[in-house]
Amino acid sequence: MFRRAFLSHMPAVTALFAAQPPVLAPPKPAGSPMRHAQDDWLDQAPDKHRVVFDTWLADKFGGAAGYASNWIRYNKEAYGLTDGDLAVVLVARHGSTPFAFNEAAWAKYGKIFAAHMSAEDLVAHPNPTTNRYAALLERMSKQCLRLAVCNVTLRAYVEMIAKETGAEEADVRKELTANLIGNAVIVPAGILAVTRAQERGYAMVSIG
Repeated sequence: MFRRAFLSHMPAVTALFAAQPPVLAPPKPAGSPMRHAQDDWLDQAPDKHRVVFDTWLADKFGGAAGYASNWIRYNKEAYGLTDGDLAVVLVARHGSTPFAFNEAAWAKYGKIFAAHMSAEDLVAHPNPTTNRYAALLERMSKQCLRLAVCNVTLRAYVEMIAKETGAEEADVRKELTANLIGNAVIVPAGILAVTRAQERGYAMVSIG
């Protein structure tokens, strides 16, 4: 009897389900990127507005420094924001890495820096023997700028300086690290800092 009663209701049940639109499972949200402790310095900064400038050529670095300065200035002038609202990371890697060092380091190793810096056009824009951007970077570092320094390139310069001067590599690295501008961070590789910053909400500007 139960079977007959169930079957007698089948047309009505079938019609009911046919009238209902199919229920689709909600889309699976994309997974968040993995976090690593060595990248947590990126979050030791305001999260209202974040930007990362990527640089890798010596003759293009001035553009990055200038745009970073303008980004800070006009966020303040046009939006009434403060340093506490802004976070700027400037990545110095490959040919632009030596600009992360202060004038004391350049006074001692400027010729070695310049001899090995990569540029797009060395004829039109010869590599400098002084850090012409040091004062600007020092000022911005007191505001909301932080330099991310490529350890791959740093290691190469340590080896070159040690070879040319006869100093111990450990001593050269210690000296260079002590003469970084502001509260610069040495990152495993500059290109990693670029991508990790984007994963943590930084808009990326590529200068070259």
